[in-house]
Amino acid sequence: MGGADVIPGVSGGTVAFISGIYEELINSIQSIDVNAFRLLLQFKIADFWKKINANFLITVLAGIVTSLLSLSKLMTYLLEHHPIQIWSFFFGLILVSSPMIMRDIKVWSISSIVSFLAGIVIAYLITVLSPTETPTNLPFIFFCGALAICAMILPGISGAFILLLIGKYEYMINALITFNIPVIFVFVFGCFLGLLGFSRILGWVFTHYRFPALALLSGFMIGSLNKVWPWKEIIAYRMDHAGNQVPAFDQSIWPGQYLAKTGNDPLLFQAILFAALGIFLVVALEKIAALLKTKN
Repeated sequence: MGGADVIPGVSGGTVAFISGIYEELINSIQSIDVNAFRLLLQFKIADFWKKINANFLITVLAGIVTSLLSLSKLMTYLLEHHPIQIWSFFFGLILVSSPMIMRDIKVWSISSIVSFLAGIVIAYLITVLSPTETPTNLPFIFFCGALAICAMILPGISGAFILLLIGKYEYMINALITFNIPVIFVFVFGCFLGLLGFSRILGWVFTHYRFPALALLSGFMIGSLNKVWPWKEIIAYRMDHAGNQVPAFDQSIWPGQYLAKTGNDPLLFQAILFAALGIFLVVALEKIAALLKTKN
């Protein structure tokens, strides 16, 4: 999940869903409530630990933090030097994830169909928005954390891409690399509060509108494929917080157009290979998750 969350356009929620831990994750976060804090204040540590499913949450959180800290530089390097291969890999990963989610929709009602189509449209429109310049003060960083975490746990909606849209992706990556503790702390605190609130909304939706919710999330994934399409034409640039010129707006083009417009090899065979690798990884993760669930 942490590795996916570093990539603008790829959702950690997608990884949670395809690995079979999504609903347990939402329910565990949702269990952190007033009663849980009351148990903690009464020093009933064992009851508190059990109520919030702490073993599961700490394991997931440790994996995310480890990946964020260790992969920030690697992902920045790969996106700069091997973009087609990386985007192809995530394209394959997301492409196969959507039909896997749809398999859990036992009844396709009108509301499910509308939700599915709405998810596609909403996610696609988000991918074609252009980044903006925003403040760097700590209250706004707190808001960014709360907003990004909501996207991070939604399959198909990338928290990193939301940060990119509001002009804070490079800023937060740089904060992680340079260990800017005040910025990281405020951002994480915003993530924590946003996660507690949004998980309750998701839990309620899954309880009362499970099939339309699954259809919406599946639509999000399909709509987000435009963002992870490997071949892009940059049509506008902007200045980042460090004063460097970086791409601000791009559009998807076909491999043949990519060669004609950029003069670069579209690496079609490698793109297909890495997309296939992404598909294989998702299928393998699902099989492993199903096997572990059967053993438990």
